[in-house]
Amino acid sequence: MTKPPRVVIIGAGIVGSSLADELTERGWTDVTVVDQGPLFATGGSSSHAPGLVFQTNASKTMTELASYTVRKLSGLTLDGQWCFRQVGGLEVATTEARWTDLKRKHGLATSWGIEGTLLGPEECAALHPLLDPSTVLGGLHVPTDGLANAVRAVEAQARRAMERGARFLGGHTVVGIGQENGSVTGVETDQGFIAADIVVCAAGFWGPGIGRMVGLTIPLLPLAHQYAKTGQVASLIGVNDARSEANKPILRHQDQDLYYREHGDRIGIGYYGHRPMPVDVDEILSPAQAPVMPSVLAFTEEDFARAWQETVSLLPELAETKVEEGFNGIFSFTPDGGPIMGEHRELSGFWVAEAVWVTHSAGVARAMAEWLVDGQPRVDVHECDLHRFEEVQLAPDYIAERGRQNFIEVYDIIHPLQPMERPRPLRTSPFYPRQQQLGAVFLEGAGWERPYWYEANAGLLDTVDVPERDAWSARYWSPVAAVESAVTRERVAMYDMTPLKRLEVSGPGALDFLQRLTTNNLAKSVGSVTYTLMLGHDGGVRSDLTVARLGENLFQVGANGPLDEDWMRQQLPADGSVGVRDITGGTCCIGLWGPLARDLVSPLTREDFSHAGFRYFRAKKAYIGEVPVTALRLSYVGELGWEIYASADTGLKLWDTLWGAGQELGVIAAGRSAFNSLRLEKGYRSWGTDLTTEHDPYEAGLGFAVRMDKGDFIGRAAIEGRSEETVRRRLSCLTLDDPTALVMGKEPVFAAGTAVGYVTSASYGYSIGRTVAYAWLPSAVSVPGTPVTIGYFGEQLPATVAAEPLFDPQMERIRR
Repeated sequence: MTKPPRVVIIGAGIVGSSLADELTERGWTDVTVVDQGPLFATGGSSSHAPGLVFQTNASKTMTELASYTVRKLSGLTLDGQWCFRQVGGLEVATTEARWTDLKRKHGLATSWGIEGTLLGPEECAALHPLLDPSTVLGGLHVPTDGLANAVRAVEAQARRAMERGARFLGGHTVVGIGQENGSVTGVETDQGFIAADIVVCAAGFWGPGIGRMVGLTIPLLPLAHQYAKTGQVASLIGVNDARSEANKPILRHQDQDLYYREHGDRIGIGYYGHRPMPVDVDEILSPAQAPVMPSVLAFTEEDFARAWQETVSLLPELAETKVEEGFNGIFSFTPDGGPIMGEHRELSGFWVAEAVWVTHSAGVARAMAEWLVDGQPRVDVHECDLHRFEEVQLAPDYIAERGRQNFIEVYDIIHPLQPMERPRPLRTSPFYPRQQQLGAVFLEGAGWERPYWYEANAGLLDTVDVPERDAWSARYWSPVAAVESAVTRERVAMYDMTPLKRLEVSGPGALDFLQRLTTNNLAKSVGSVTYTLMLGHDGGVRSDLTVARLGENLFQVGANGPLDEDWMRQQLPADGSVGVRDITGGTCCIGLWGPLARDLVSPLTREDFSHAGFRYFRAKKAYIGEVPVTALRLSYVGELGWEIYASADTGLKLWDTLWGAGQELGVIAAGRSAFNSLRLEKGYRSWGTDLTTEHDPYEAGLGFAVRMDKGDFIGRAAIEGRSEETVRRRLSCLTLDDPTALVMGKEPVFAAGTAVGYVTSASYGYSIGRTVAYAWLPSAVSVPGTPVTIGYFGEQLPATVAAEPLFDPQMERIRR
């Protein structure tokens, strides 16, 4: 039996102690946790955290991490005292916009398996009698939410870990990380060196400083956040004893950026409505220097004035008391609001678990332990992965700007398509000037400016019939998308596909490498294009790829993002026979699609673009006018056409050449709004939205991309014996019965009145005249013709499971 590795965890806060507990429970008992502060109130964010745990989140992953935290902490006590008090959570609405959003949030809770109830004003006041019911329109009550006592939870988990052999060392400041031959060897502290095979940085807002010791950017921004306590509240005197501390639900008043909890006979008030207060990690005092603790700064009363006014309005009895104490507490924000988990790629054995709030602490710790011990977490964590960011997103100014913006928006109503406004533009394709001239409306993703529709096409609106939309689904949308969809189906359109990640895989070992990495057979002739999957060792889908064989030892891989490159680099052979290179920034791509695509491109090239001369799923080098290109005959929209790649320096010339030649054919530029509608009509999946590592190929309807007879590949053993007939759930196509009804994604799906699944992607299908939605459903419900309903802002919209694809099921349009 292999001896478990030696592990050092930097940080004895809520994450570090929970990780030690999870690791030792799995038999990794040689664990040392070090912290510069005293045990177990070490002075980080955990030591001052108010402890409110609201589980419901727009992210399924974040909700699952929070739910596990609730379950785990609910089972812990420390010397007979609670670590989690399940008083429930109540979010109230004082505006129509918030009340509407609570209906959406109730749908999210239902989708992710969280029990919740929408309440009227009087019902809210019955749960929390301090509330003035005349000030609220209603609320969302989740009975399993509650209060975590973070310091107790830290010690309770630490004790369990120590009973299994772990040790915790307070008063040990990390001054360096031992390294040799690209691997960690341990941690250097001011008390001496501690040898280790694995080091996990769970240092909270000190994380970026630890990261610098190993040349790693940990993209988080420490920010101060206000928390205050009132004096005694008359109606609470004698209600909460010293052991219970609180009995009323934790309360959120997000319209005014406020939250509340009881502290015996006083009320604690947290406030996000003040100016962002970033803190330089290098200026944070040590535990020995800090007047209270390093994470607690002086309270700035002037920033709290409006918070108190709004508090008294919502909770009138508090007018009889006052704020008696407060502080500005430091905690961490990231560019996208998610935690940061994963291993340093340049230093084997150095891991991070950073920017984790108490709400998600035990869930993150379990996922980290599974990652370390088993090789992969059971929960999909691509939203939390250290390597999810593009290089441009790691610039210090970017991290600071997005961190501040995430603080400002923490309680805002955020639309799923809503982009950050700054810093923009950051990444643009060579076509950007022409897109601006055509009135492109840009949203943003991974730093790229992405056209969603073009106002230049608004003159064609009288050619389409578009149903009215509700206010929510009409945001970041235009009826112009219907025009662009119709022109793609009827004539020809140009789509900017530049932001999609492109990797070059080359070398004498490239084919064997890709064969081992993916599910489909890539041992085909030069010029072949293959749709394939990358699986984890557990058989879950890590990504879907389009692989073009451009030479005997040269492949172009259409990927989903930085995590695909990271996974590939982890699997590279040590002999140097394979190289992986990100070519996205140096190249560009136009998707030229529509029944007239061949009529447009053929006169511009001397290569044969006929059906016989250029078959579906083939690649060819060519010149389009004077521009050297690589053309791939594929289509993500279900129409004849090509993805046409060129170097970035010739991109504008490529656009102008195609655009000029296409004028007599009625060519238009089209955006991602139409693109998403068209791909759903064809049943094309989007990894990260429709499927993740939690799903296998057969559940996702992608079994056709698996060739079990091609030889071994990562994940093959895990899916041996599985098939589309054996699955218990399926990604299923739904159409809404009402041709004017709309859903957006993440809504709950009901069968016979019971929640059975959730929507992944949805869009109005302009070609079929109704909304198309994809949803995860039990196999018994996924049968075409089965009636279901979808919960949308509290309404039940009838829908029907449909056979897929809905559009051109014989693939005649693509293959003509």
